[in-house]
Amino acid sequence: MSTENEGTEVPPAPSAPPVPVDAPAAPAPAPQGAGPDPVSQEPRTADHGAPGAPAAFAASSGGAAPGATGPAHGGDWPPPPPAMPAYGSGGGGGGWGASYEPPQPKPGGRRGGLVAGIIAAALVAGAVGGGVGYWAAERGDGSDTGSTTVSASNPADLKRDKGTVAGVAAKALPSTVTIEAEGNNGEGGTGTGFVYDKQGHILTNNHVVAEAADGGKLSATFSNGKKYDAEVIGHAQGYDVAVIKLKNAPDDLKPLTLGNSDKVAVGDSAIAIGAPFGLSNTVTTGIVSAKDRPVASSDGTGSSKASYMSALQTDASINPGNSGGPLLDGNGNVIGINSAIQSASSGGMGGGSGQSGSIGLGFAIPINQANMVAQQLIKTGQPVYPVIGASVSLEEGTGGAKITQQGAGGSAAVTPNGPAAKAGLKPGDVITKLDDQPIDSGPTLIGQIWTHKPGDSVKLTYTRDGKEHTADVTLGERKGDS
Repeated sequence: MSTENEGTEVPPAPSAPPVPVDAPAAPAPAPQGAGPDPVSQEPRTADHGAPGAPAAFAASSGGAAPGATGPAHGGDWPPPPPAMPAYGSGGGGGGWGASYEPPQPKPGGRRGGLVAGIIAAALVAGAVGGGVGYWAAERGDGSDTGSTTVSASNPADLKRDKGTVAGVAAKALPSTVTIEAEGNNGEGGTGTGFVYDKQGHILTNNHVVAEAADGGKLSATFSNGKKYDAEVIGHAQGYDVAVIKLKNAPDDLKPLTLGNSDKVAVGDSAIAIGAPFGLSNTVTTGIVSAKDRPVASSDGTGSSKASYMSALQTDASINPGNSGGPLLDGNGNVIGINSAIQSASSGGMGGGSGQSGSIGLGFAIPINQANMVAQQLIKTGQPVYPVIGASVSLEEGTGGAKITQQGAGGSAAVTPNGPAAKAGLKPGDVITKLDDQPIDSGPTLIGQIWTHKPGDSVKLTYTRDGKEHTADVTLGERKGDS
C-alpha cells in the first residue's frame, strides 16, 4: 500500500498557518502550557462521532520509522491520533472539531466524539446554538395617560429580499435536516446535513454518521418536523465527508444550490445552519475569515484514522451539533460543510456536554472538495484519495513537508515507480510549495493534495542540500480508508 501523504502521528501545529506569499497572515493564537486541553467530541453532534470537541487526527499506526526526522505519514492509513499537540506557543488551550450534539446517553452506553486539530491544535467539534427569549407584560390601571401609539402594518405585508439573511434562511431551512445517528452499541448523537439532490441524498460529515454506518439507526428530520429513516451510502473518514439517503424520500425535495468555494473571498458574508447543542434549525451569520487553513482532526479514541482539510475559516457561530450543516454565501449557495471550531477551553457549556462554545473560529470543508467526494461515494460507495507516493514527516519545524528516510514498518519512504519517484524526489527532500501554495508541514501538504484529483499534475517546489528545485508530479490514487 502506498504511504504517500501519511504519518504515524499528528505533529504540533505550526506557529502560523501557511498563507499566500504575497499576503502573509498574522500568527495564529497558541494554547497555554505544553499544549491545548484535550477535547472530546460530541457523540455525533457536529463533527461526527465526536461528542464535544474533536482532537488532532492521528497518523497511521505502526510508529515512526527509524531514521525519520519526525513521524511519517504512511503505513496503515490513517494512523491513530497522538496526544493533543500545541498550536504555536502561548495563548489559551482549546480543541478543534465541530461535533454534533448527542442525546442523553443510555444506560451502559458511552458518548463518543470527534476531536480535531488545526495542524497542531486540538479541534472541538461543534456548532453554535442559543436562543434569545423575551418576557413582555401588559398592565392597565384604567387611567388615561393621553399617550398615542402607532401600529406597524400587518407583518404579512413585509417582504424580505432574497439577498437578506432572512431571505437566505427562509429558502435554505426547508432543505436542511437534523440527523440522529445511533450505533449498535447505543452510542450516537445529533448532527446536521442538507439535501444534495432530488433522489434523497443528504450530504454531511463522516463523524456525524459513522456510528450508524454498520447496521445502526439513522434518521433525518426536516424543519417542518417530518422525519425519515435513512441509510449510509458511503463515508470517507480522511475527508470527513459522508452521504446518506432517505428511505421513502418525498417527491418535493429541493436541493441546496452549490456555490464555488474557489471563488470565495475573505470578507464575504457567511451563514451557518445547524442544530447546535440539539437546537435544530439555528441560523448564525458572519464572514469568511480566511481560506486554506490546514486542519487535522480525529475522534480521539486512539484507534481512529486521520482527516485533513484545507478549510474555509469563518466567524459565524458554530457549535457541537452544527457539524455537517451548510455554510452559505450571501446568495444562499453552499460554500462549505461546517466541521470544526477552536474553543477557548474544553470547559463546559451546553448542558454538560463537556464542550466550550464558539469563539468565532469555525472551519468548513470547501464545497468543491466535498462535492467531488460525494460524487465518488454515490457512484462507488468508497472514497478515492490523490497521493504523491512519499512518506512525509508530520513534525513541526522542518520548514516544510520533509520526506522521511523510511516509511512505516520499514517500507520505502518514496514508493518505487510512484509519482514522487518518477519526478526525482528522494528521502530528505523538503517540499515547500505545491503550485503557488506555501507548504510549512506534512499535514499542510496532505490537505492541499487532497483538494485535487488523481491524475492531476501539480508543481512541487522542494529543497535538497540547501538548493531549491521544482518538479512536476502527476498524482496517483489510493482507494478506501483502510
